[in-house]
Amino acid sequence: MPAVPADTAVMRPPPQIRRARAAVAALFFANGALFANVVPRYPDLKAALDLSNTALGTAVGAAALGGLLAGPVAGALVARFGSVRVAPISTFCLAGSVALMGVAPSWAALVAVLFLMGAVDSAADLAVNAHGLRVERRYGRSILNSMHGIWSVGAVLGGATGAAATGLGVPLPWHLAGAAVVFALLGWAVARFLLPGRDDHDAPARPDGERGPLRWRSFGPAVLGMGLIAAMAQSMEDAGATWSSLYLREDLGAAAAVGGLGFIALQGLQTVGRLLGDGLVTRFGDRAVALAGAALAAGAMSLALAVPTAVGTVIGFGAVGLGIGTLIPAAMRAADSVPGLPRGLGLALVGTVDRVALLAGPPLIGLVADAAGLRFALLVIPAAALVVLGLSPVLSGRRERAAAR
Repeated sequence: MPAVPADTAVMRPPPQIRRARAAVAALFFANGALFANVVPRYPDLKAALDLSNTALGTAVGAAALGGLLAGPVAGALVARFGSVRVAPISTFCLAGSVALMGVAPSWAALVAVLFLMGAVDSAADLAVNAHGLRVERRYGRSILNSMHGIWSVGAVLGGATGAAATGLGVPLPWHLAGAAVVFALLGWAVARFLLPGRDDHDAPARPDGERGPLRWRSFGPAVLGMGLIAAMAQSMEDAGATWSSLYLREDLGAAAAVGGLGFIALQGLQTVGRLLGDGLVTRFGDRAVALAGAALAAGAMSLALAVPTAVGTVIGFGAVGLGIGTLIPAAMRAADSVPGLPRGLGLALVGTVDRVALLAGPPLIGLVADAAGLRFALLVIPAAALVVLGLSPVLSGRRERAAAR
């Protein structure tokens, strides 16, 4: 983040900026809720199409491939048309892909729909974060954690809706089509309140000493580390999203309505971590918060897998959510402030690293689950947390944040 005078943080922004914050938060909310409505229905998709764990994992992996391939195009679209246009349009397209998932007639069709979902989600993710960082700069203080917290609120609501629809036996096509309509309308309603103009219009200029040709060795290792932190956080979240309901229902014998509680717990406590995250990071620094969170995620999930019970597993997934809450916003903010990089380029690079690392995750977990059991495959969660512990030095500590002010 740019340096901010101490008294700027307490100034009340003008109404236009406050409305823009509410609007981009609504798009974060819609993004989280759309995806999460699908998660508790994975077992129903698996059963309806008679898929193995490997087939389901491969289909979910198609979303990561779509996001990876669409990433450069999404970046170009945001650069050309601005996040003010791309963010709401990509939300409409994401809603459409969710509706299509409910009527996929075969594994190949499901792969195609998930590929499309990943592609449009890549554009939505880049656009809402770019707009969120733009609003953050106008606020003069950290608000990105709370934006991601709103995404988590949407994910909790979406997960609860999906679990309720599962328990009530609502047909999958009707459930997903209804969710798509609701959140597409929300995106349309708030689009008019976003900040107009280019995303770099109000970005502070770089000092003269930071200009000149970019050299990978000067920024590459740090940005790669930031991208891997984001990827490990996303991998832990996606593992819970994709496999928690299957693990609870098929391995631990939980009821259908209970199967969604692991994901809801993860998203619920992740929301708490993100909504409290701005204050904690300000006080202790990104690095200390990341270390504590990764240690919590590794320890809690290891214990839940070592002593497998439905209650312990739900608690374990909740602890993972609490631990990873601030990791992705921290990586994005740090990447967007790397000296010498134009605004937005670091953010795009972190997103690319994130999606490259995620591409193999779901199929790999599916393969391991088919060969050795899903319980063993979920050890990927504590392993990813250990990677975050090792990479945490690329994040700023309390002294660096104090110096930035």
